[in-house]
Amino acid sequence: MLTRRILNFLRSRFNHNIKMTTKTPNKGAGHRQRLREKFLTAGLSGFHDYEVVELLLTLGTPVRDCKEPAKVALATFGTLQGVMEASTEELCQIKGIGPKNALGIKLIKAVADRYLQKRVLERPLIGNSTQLLDFLNHTIRDKAREVFLAVFLDAKNRVLGTDVMSEGTVTESPVYVREIVRRAMDKNAAALICCHNHPSGDATPSKNDIAITQRLAYACRTMGIVLHEHLIIADQGHYSFVDNGEMARINRHCDKIEAGIVKT
Repeated sequence: MLTRRILNFLRSRFNHNIKMTTKTPNKGAGHRQRLREKFLTAGLSGFHDYEVVELLLTLGTPVRDCKEPAKVALATFGTLQGVMEASTEELCQIKGIGPKNALGIKLIKAVADRYLQKRVLERPLIGNSTQLLDFLNHTIRDKAREVFLAVFLDAKNRVLGTDVMSEGTVTESPVYVREIVRRAMDKNAAALICCHNHPSGDATPSKNDIAITQRLAYACRTMGIVLHEHLIIADQGHYSFVDNGEMARINRHCDKIEAGIVKT
């Protein structure tokens, strides 16, 4: 008898839920499922940026429509990259976005960072810089402030680690040559690559960028460490000190300093 009462109660609640669903369908019902099927079929091909944000927001939102918050987020932060770089606090200022559904955005960004960093750590970098550029484009290109990052290498040019050495303003980041060399020695690094972003979008090095690279190259040389490269990452592409001959010029200048021809 008790079992029958329980079954009858469950049937009544199930029927009630069906009626409620029929009377008040969820706004955009079936839309998120179509988004997911679209992604599983063809990846992000054909997705608008707001749809990418919307899909990420649904990861932490069981039912509520996420289209409008996604559009507002994109309008607020300007680009998909801007949304991905926004803090949880900034995201939560948008109506319809809370800590739970901001989780999707922050999680996917963190996973991508970890994945790209692991790819960098897997193989020697010199002569095979694609993985490093992918990592830098994802991690520092879209930062609102300048970030200076060092990649430490062993004698076989395998990555020992990557450390953010400083974060600055929109136009510059303080670089402490002594700290970079000390960190390299702590890691027993034989070489390093330095990298920073230009939030302005233009990757052209400033006079200060060149001067810092020159000081760092000489400081590394005195400690038996090789500065292989300085990469500047920006929206409009990247600037390689090696590819543009700047690293060779800096090394010639260091040779003259060692020979006593010029002063530091």
